Amino acid sequence: MRIRQELQKRIERKQEEIRSLELQLAQAKAYLQALEDSLRLLPKEPMAQKLTAEQVLRPGSAVAKAREAILKVNKPLHVNEILKAIGRPTDKNSRVSLSGSLSSYAKRGQIFTRPAPNTFGLVELNHSEMPEDELPENFGSLPPDEAKAPPTTEDDDVPF
Repeated sequence: MRIRQELQKRIERKQEEIRSLELQLAQAKAYLQALEDSLRLLPKEPMAQKLTAEQVLRPGSAVAKAREAILKVNKPLHVNEILKAIGRPTDKNSRVSLSGSLSSYAKRGQIFTRPAPNTFGLVELNHSEMPEDELPENFGSLPPDEAKAPPTTEDDDVPF
């Protein structure tokens, strides 16, 4: 009888140990689920490992050539100027194709910027805005014909 009691005690201890391990397993699974949920909230691309333009752009592609053209002049270029610089025709299809490709990078803030409509610069050169020297000399002044012409209405003729 004594052997039977000893075996019964060992069975109970082992069952208690299994319950304890099952509890630890449940806690570990809950912790793992929380970690996985947290991971889903983070961006898929790690920020620390930023790829350079050379690593992202396929060498010889129109987008890579556009980057080289902008680097060469060190200022943002209009899509027509980029097309001329890379030896492509400046027809509508070429403009739409290239500006669409460059825009996709600019929208994500990668490689290219769009400081003005249909004008692209480079993030690496801080081309977030058009340089001030891009405005024509006579910007904001009246055309020569209008500057010399006398006013056609008098102050009294203006309705208030």
